[in-house]
Amino acid sequence: MTRSADDPFVSAVKPLVDAMGAEMLPADQAGPDDVVLSWEGVDVVAVRLPQLADSLDHILAALERKRGKPLAELDRKAKQEVVRILEARGAFSVRHGVETVAGALGVSRFTVYNYLNREKDA
Repeated sequence: MTRSADDPFVSAVKPLVDAMGAEMLPADQAGPDDVVLSWEGVDVVAVRLPQLADSLDHILAALERKRGKPLAELDRKAKQEVVRILEARGAFSVRHGVETVAGALGVSRFTVYNYLNREKDA
């Protein structure tokens, strides 16, 4: 049994799926790497998780939306806060994560490393 997008369960999990940058698809179309969500013994929807690099881009875009302007336009203190948030979310474990973040913030890789080290020293 496949449920529609207006199903209460699907509606309830959609904000989480969107926040992760994932994609929902019918449960019967799930691939081997997809996560099938079940409710009361019925497979309701499959969630296709994004690749890690895509997740970082999604997180950066969400931070920009939340702040209402490009991250490169933030002041130094706000950029440091963004780096703290990204570190907590594992952004720097992604290949080229520092470079990607530096580009989004409009700073050098060296500056991002300084922000990270400043947090460790605090």
